[in-house]
Amino acid sequence: MTIFEAYDGTTLHYDRFGDGPPLVALPGGPGMDARYLGTLGGLDARRQLIRLDPRGCGRSAEPADRSSCAFGAQAADLEALREHLGVESFDLLGHSAGSLTAQRYAAEFRSRVRSLVLVTPVGRAAREPDAAELATIRAARAEEEWYADAAEAAESLAAGRGETAALVRRMTPFFWGGWDARTRAAAFDDTLAPAAPWMREVFYRDAGAPRPVPMPVLAVAGARDGMIGTVPARLVAACHPRGRFALLDGVGHRPWVERPGEFAALVDEFLNA
Repeated sequence: MTIFEAYDGTTLHYDRFGDGPPLVALPGGPGMDARYLGTLGGLDARRQLIRLDPRGCGRSAEPADRSSCAFGAQAADLEALREHLGVESFDLLGHSAGSLTAQRYAAEFRSRVRSLVLVTPVGRAAREPDAAELATIRAARAEEEWYADAAEAAESLAAGRGETAALVRRMTPFFWGGWDARTRAAAFDDTLAPAAPWMREVFYRDAGAPRPVPMPVLAVAGARDGMIGTVPARLVAACHPRGRFALLDGVGHRPWVERPGEFAALVDEFLNA
């Protein structure tokens, strides 16, 4: 059985892989179908990997009250999942926007989170990329054949010209360490449920810096992440007393796709410390 009811009766879906200590994984977006996480580079080899589709995302139901999709409010769904699984605590991983929900849950239910892994997390509130760093990361790709079109799309988006979804699609090569058939397939996987158009505005209604948490925290950045750069992960790591920052070379916003072995080894080492 891979469904359970949240506190308000909303039906939520999750997948479970592997055996071992539980590791709950939250997708980003906000609003993405958790299946894009795959097995996070093979973390299910030594962990019971549990991928949750947040409310209104993927195969989970849309709640009657959309405001309950704000990232802070979704912490209650993680507690409902823990109770459903029948475990005292678990390790928690959040990717990108999912890192905000992960940090909120860790702050509100401190005894329930053993350690926290934040993969290419957005900044301390919503988004805090450093413009100069982002420009440098993108400019380093200037010799690649797709660069001119992606740079033009980025300029149009910043100026408010054109349709956002189409421009972001053209910019997508910036978000990856390498742009080839494998990363294109991962970026444009039409088998996944699309994010609801209203999700982003609702998700980010919560604001403010995450509260420091006592458990170990690993913040992972991709050195070629032309979506948000490395500064947000550095800020997140600095926010927590036991925070650790790790930089993976040659990868973008989804490091487990491009360097699965290296990514899984880094996370395994952290979780087993």
